[in-house]
Amino acid sequence: MKLSIPMTIVMVGALVGGGCATKKYVRQTVDPVSGKLDQVAQQANKTGQTLDETRQTLQKDETELSATRERAMTADNRAGEALNKAGDAATRADAANSKADQVGRDLGDLRSTVANLDDYKQVAQSTVNFKFNGDKLTPDAKQQLDQMVANQGQFKRYFIAVEGFTDTVGSVEYNSALSRRRADAVVEYLVAQHNIPIYRIHMVGLGKLKPVDEDRSKAARAKNRRVEVTLFSADPGAMAAGASAASGAPAGNSQRQQGNAANQQ
Repeated sequence: MKLSIPMTIVMVGALVGGGCATKKYVRQTVDPVSGKLDQVAQQANKTGQTLDETRQTLQKDETELSATRERAMTADNRAGEALNKAGDAATRADAANSKADQVGRDLGDLRSTVANLDDYKQVAQSTVNFKFNGDKLTPDAKQQLDQMVANQGQFKRYFIAVEGFTDTVGSVEYNSALSRRRADAVVEYLVAQHNIPIYRIHMVGLGKLKPVDEDRSKAARAKNRRVEVTLFSADPGAMAAGASAASGAPAGNSQRQQGNAANQQ
């Protein structure tokens, strides 16, 4: 069956028109969907960027939090150290206050001693001798000092005078230093062995001054190599002892004579 040319043209036109209509329908249907997909894609990109920013913010916050924790731990450690140091300082302060109180009491006793020197009486005296050019205490010298201070604990107000001397051999400067070393040896023994407070001891080195024997013999020089130790007290009970010492027959004089005799041998 043969179609005529006009019919053919009509059919072709119908097909072409139907194709155009289909493309238009497709565009109308697909384009909105594509637009929404693009929007979704853009939104997804924004969401991804937001998530990245959020992750970065979280990482930054975690870093700052870790640094804050470290600073807090460091602060705690420093606070602990500060508390320990404060405790140590408080302990030292208490010890210093205690020492200051004791020094205050000692100074008060010393001021009382100086203010009332006329009330003090000699209650004991001893003389210890030394070898030529020597400043070491002999066993006999230590025994004499032990006997002299044996009863000092019974006195409340007292002080001890320590005077060092030498013989006439040697220069003034040398003998002055030697007499001080001898007096120091006595003071050290009294403080270390008998717990005599150092503030209760008055010490002086007089060198070759005030010899007990001005003769130039060997025996005389032995007598002059000495340290005289005298105990004074202002206690009421010490007055009788002081009066006995002033009467010319104190026990210390016999001790001195014994010490001199021992060193003359």
